[in-house]
Amino acid sequence: MELLSIREAAKKLGVHPNRLREWEKKGLIRPIRLPSGHRRYPTEEIDRILKAGGMNETEPDAVALYARVSTKKEADAGNLDRQLERLRAYAGEKRYRVVAEYTDVASGLNQKRRGLDRMLKAAEQGEFKRLLIESPDRLARFGFDYLERHLKFCGVEIEVISPKEPEEAHAELVQDLLAIITSFSARIDGARGGRKIRRGFQELMRRVGKE
Repeated sequence: MELLSIREAAKKLGVHPNRLREWEKKGLIRPIRLPSGHRRYPTEEIDRILKAGGMNETEPDAVALYARVSTKKEADAGNLDRQLERLRAYAGEKRYRVVAEYTDVASGLNQKRRGLDRMLKAAEQGEFKRLLIESPDRLARFGFDYLERHLKFCGVEIEVISPKEPEEAHAELVQDLLAIITSFSARIDGARGGRKIRRGFQELMRRVGKE
């Protein structure tokens, strides 16, 4: 009898390892516990599930929405609500079934976002098959490819609904660039030098905005 690790079994079944843990709790799959406490899955058990067509607990049209704005001022201005409305309208046109909505009021540079964390945990548990976002920077200013790879491993496809960023996204980009310049200039040149570089960058951004 061949035994598979949880990652090997998950890969063969096309699900995230956390999904196997959930199935075990529900009594849907029966792994063998080694003396070390690690799970091992008999190939017969995996073949049984595959022959049955898989668990199919999540419907293929189940989607989640993720929206983000950088500041409370933008949220108060209605930008977050309008972003969600555009995502809902798109989902309706595609006849997707929205099972969850996640939002954040935080910079795209911030990796510790409550909404993002909740969305990733839900994806790992197989609660939806598709994630709708307005543009890649809504999910992350940098590192989008890594998030996309992780979600794909969870069986989730990212669908970008707009090839063009909304107007408010340009203002957010300037804020994020300013945050990066401020952080690095303070480290390299000290507080006084950092302020000089920051003022110079702000002036440059004002000039670019006028052109």
